[in-house]
Amino acid sequence: MAAWFIAALLMGWMAPGASDYATSINESGLPEDSVSLKADEKIKEYFPDDKGTPALLVFNKKGEFTEADFGVIDDISKKVEEAKLEPVKAVVPFHKMPPQAKASFLSENNTTLILPVSLKENLERETINETIKELGQIAKEELKDSDKVKLAITGPAGIVADMISIFARADVVLLLGTMGLIFVLLILIYRSPLLALVPLLGAGIVYEVVNKTIGIFGSAGMRIDTQSTSIMSILLFAALTDYSLFIVARFKEELKKEESKYTAMKRAMEEVTEPILYSGGTVLAAMLVLFAAIYEPYRSFAPVFSIALVLIILGGLTLLPALYVLFGRKAFWPSIPKVDHQKAAKPTFWSKLGNAVVKSPVKSGFIVLVPLVAIALNTLNIEYSFNLIKSFPDDIQSRQGYEILEKNFAPGELAPTTLIIESETELEKEKLQYFREELLKMDGVARVNPDYASADPMQAARLDSYFSEERKAAKLEIVFDGNPYDQKTFDQLNSIGEQDEALLKTVGLEGTKLYYAGETAKQAEIRDVNDRDTWTVVILTTIVIMVLLGLQTKSFIAPVYMMATIILSYFTALGAGFFIFDQFFGYSEISYRIPLYTFIFLVALGVDYNIMLISRIKEEARKHPIKEAISLGLSHTGGVISSAGLILAATFAVLITQPIMELFMFGFTVAIGVLIDTFLIRTILVPAIMVKLGKFSLWPQKVKSAEADTGA
Repeated sequence: MAAWFIAALLMGWMAPGASDYATSINESGLPEDSVSLKADEKIKEYFPDDKGTPALLVFNKKGEFTEADFGVIDDISKKVEEAKLEPVKAVVPFHKMPPQAKASFLSENNTTLILPVSLKENLERETINETIKELGQIAKEELKDSDKVKLAITGPAGIVADMISIFARADVVLLLGTMGLIFVLLILIYRSPLLALVPLLGAGIVYEVVNKTIGIFGSAGMRIDTQSTSIMSILLFAALTDYSLFIVARFKEELKKEESKYTAMKRAMEEVTEPILYSGGTVLAAMLVLFAAIYEPYRSFAPVFSIALVLIILGGLTLLPALYVLFGRKAFWPSIPKVDHQKAAKPTFWSKLGNAVVKSPVKSGFIVLVPLVAIALNTLNIEYSFNLIKSFPDDIQSRQGYEILEKNFAPGELAPTTLIIESETELEKEKLQYFREELLKMDGVARVNPDYASADPMQAARLDSYFSEERKAAKLEIVFDGNPYDQKTFDQLNSIGEQDEALLKTVGLEGTKLYYAGETAKQAEIRDVNDRDTWTVVILTTIVIMVLLGLQTKSFIAPVYMMATIILSYFTALGAGFFIFDQFFGYSEISYRIPLYTFIFLVALGVDYNIMLISRIKEEARKHPIKEAISLGLSHTGGVISSAGLILAATFAVLITQPIMELFMFGFTVAIGVLIDTFLIRTILVPAIMVKLGKFSLWPQKVKSAEADTGA
């Protein structure tokens, strides 16, 4: 205890926190050698003025824009230019443009106008946030006399600024909400104030050490993702509370047999150390597998959670037992356990359930299995979203600005795809025009800019800007019919990419290279990387956890049915979650990251309760026939594991209070999965399978024969 207290005090005083080094969201997360990032490098090389972090000032009104409205935008454009904000790379000189040029920034229905501002690359998150605020203040100062024109700032820079404001107090609210919920649930479970406070005291000390340790690694250059710190705090309090429940349950049993609190805890820890070590180890192993991912948001979870879990396991095995021994029997007040060797255990709900499952394993198993499989099949209907901004709250200005653009401009204009054509010789306009015409024939392509054959003098004057200085590189902007973040648009872009060589040969541009840049290109590549990572992580996690289960159970058979049932609960949770999101919340898509995040946490955490159950059954099997051991194991662990599962589900459900839809869906889905695993899989299905397998349920471990069960 002294070691933990000193560590928490010193680190709290001297070390930085994890949030001090949370990583900006305006990164693709793709590996450096990805095709779309190479395209960005080509843009930087040939068209350096095009690079930057765009901020789109979106002006909207119910009626059509008038000359007076254009005058206000002129004033805003001029003021932004005169402000000479250090982070601003360029602003469109709207006030210097002729009327015809200004009209190109206006929607066809004349209700929405865009004023693009480009910020410098690689700015700090706080710098972007402050710059967006300053731009907003300049614009609103000019708009104060106009109650009809409204402003919303969107684009990558606007999104980054909003992310900062969204998470400014979210972690504090999340932490306090988690602690409050756990305290209430522990009071209801134990009806003892000290038993409710001790886990929170221990978790609070461990949290301080974990937070500061991650902060130290962050100061050394380790990437820390904002969402990972939020989920880490949930996992920490939930896991340590679970460990507390297991320790307290066994400690209480031993206090009824032994007068010395030290001896009682020693005996308790002899039985629960292995399950806690293996349950924490499986979660740690699952997190370490994330290092095999190549998508940075997944990889960034691995170091943060690995560090946290090592300290969580250490806290569960050292700090928590020490705290309970410190308080001793007084911790259970007002129901203080007394030594009583003669008192027989009263039948409980869990002992009755255990007997029922043992008597009718096939009936019990099918009652659970059939509906779970039916719900799991709903995963085949899931649609995935790659549009981050759609996970923002409705009242966030970057989302409002995006939706205004979505409503008033053609979908593809929201984020055109930039195609860089690189040649060893000077490029000819005639061949580029021919290439443009071939692109227009491709499925899904609405427009390709520029039109080299256009008679429009403004278009002709701008043609040179589409060439590099030596004219050995040129760019085209492809506008698709559909939304740039839709998977159908990804497929259309990939289809064009697959026909590159044939297209170039057709138009006489052999020997040139093509590079696709922009949101559609990035998201299409993220989809491919996500698919690869999901399969890799799922397969590796399954193998690693089965190996650990084999080591813990010393059985070849037990890991198979344990893992199979956990995977069933995962698919059931996904299917149930999507049904609820679709039917009750109106969300027809879920984030593409939900399946992998949910798998890692549900599978790793679901194993915990199976380990606790199997450990107790193994212990009882030393003294009783296997069927009786299963019934007794379920009877002894039913209450504590169900309480732990309820707390774990509730703490993850706290994430539904978060303003990011991805966290809401993740927390909701994990909560459903934990409840399914706790109250159906672990309490009915796994025991039913073990009963049917009989002495082979822990093979090759020797247990008492099935014949010995006859009179049990």
